[in-house]
Amino acid sequence: MNNPAKVNNSESLSQRAIKGGFWVFSIRLADQILFLIRITVLARLLSPHDFGLMGIAMLTMAVIETFSQTGFQAALIQKKERTQDYLDSAWTILIIRGFLLFIIISVAAPHVATFFNSPESKLIIQVFGLAILFRAFTNIGVIYFQKELEFSRQFLYELSGILTHFVVMIVLAVILRNAWALVLGFLAKNFIQFIVSYIIHPYRPRFHIEMKKVRELFSFGKWVLGSSVLVFLVTQGDDIFVGKILGATMLGFYQLAYKISNTPTTEISHVIAQVTFPTYSKLRDDPLRLKEAYLRVLQLTSFLAFPLAGLIFVLTPEFVLVFLGEKWTPMVPAMQALALAALVRALVGTTGPLFHGTGKPKVETFWEMVRLGLLVILIYPLTMKWGILGTSVAVLVSLFFSNIGFSWNAIKIAQISIKNYMKIVSIPMTSIFLSVLCLFMMKKIIYGGIVGFLILGCTGIVLYTILVYILDKLFGCKIFLLAKQSLSMLKKI
Repeated sequence: MNNPAKVNNSESLSQRAIKGGFWVFSIRLADQILFLIRITVLARLLSPHDFGLMGIAMLTMAVIETFSQTGFQAALIQKKERTQDYLDSAWTILIIRGFLLFIIISVAAPHVATFFNSPESKLIIQVFGLAILFRAFTNIGVIYFQKELEFSRQFLYELSGILTHFVVMIVLAVILRNAWALVLGFLAKNFIQFIVSYIIHPYRPRFHIEMKKVRELFSFGKWVLGSSVLVFLVTQGDDIFVGKILGATMLGFYQLAYKISNTPTTEISHVIAQVTFPTYSKLRDDPLRLKEAYLRVLQLTSFLAFPLAGLIFVLTPEFVLVFLGEKWTPMVPAMQALALAALVRALVGTTGPLFHGTGKPKVETFWEMVRLGLLVILIYPLTMKWGILGTSVAVLVSLFFSNIGFSWNAIKIAQISIKNYMKIVSIPMTSIFLSVLCLFMMKKIIYGGIVGFLILGCTGIVLYTILVYILDKLFGCKIFLLAKQSLSMLKKI
């Protein structure tokens, strides 16, 4: 039987990657636009405590899912030979896992509620377990969308969930005015994507297990599991700590600060990762093209991530007052520190796909362990001293120092020089630094409100673009040439 995701071989890999990047970016752009609208509305209708209850349920599900991660999907995407022979075994194992996790989360709910001193969260956690079942039964054939860079179909698949999430959550928030609007909106998203997965892809999985194939997938997946556990601890451990030590309300402040400050910047690395992971896996035997591909990814990520992080940092106070309301102002300092952390995370995000695509996931696992160690050392004293701001600083410092190791290994694997790496990063870094200084001075004379916020935001973007253009011409990094080439390929879509 032929590969169900057979692609047009006349297209070059770079053209498919650029087109895939366009569709992934479209998915994320639609998601982020609706996210901002959703958060603006929900922040007015619901309380920080409601967001905290939702956060406890999300953390519980994330813990259970992460510590039982199979890594099968990453293994299937990375695999070069006949992937279809492995699909049924992988799907069957994922369903068995789903049922076990549903039972575990139902039994664990009372104990989790006691741990967080939040009896209201018990039923919410138990209902949340349904999302695990919906995900388990999802058509495993959708992995071909990413494996073969068919992101136009991935766009339709994910858009179904994004729109459902938005509509259900907003409508229920208006009616219910409590945390259940968040919970039911999340469940609706997962249910719709489960249904759409069988509509949009022709593959029909069946219950079947070949243990030889399962073991083969897990030989790669075990490193993904190790990395996933560590990523969870360093990205969600701070949430658990805040929820336990400071309570559900402060968890609501912290999680919303994290989402707003991190989502725009880290979405860049997530978008690029979806395209570059399968691309790197196809280029791993071609060092020259692998080097060129990573340099372009680093250049594009830096060009976009630095201004986003810088603008969020400088405009956070105005954004919170204008769009969320005064009750959310306690999260402003934490949100600014997390914006800087998001910038570092975006740079780290360029390395993971490279490690996985070249068959070296254990490199990521090692540096995530270093990052976790730093976070464990810093989080308690800083949180006790400064509250959620201290937690945010601990996250920033652990990311900053571990990023040195991530970047060093990426440089070695891609066989690029430190000079080239720094040259690519320094131009956007210098440009946004100067732009932020100008914006801080402008804030002293520009009236607040939505008009002032928009003036400052637009001015920052224009200043950054001009400065990057000037520095790009002086040092010849060809940032705008890369953008021009990307746009010319997109016109062919």
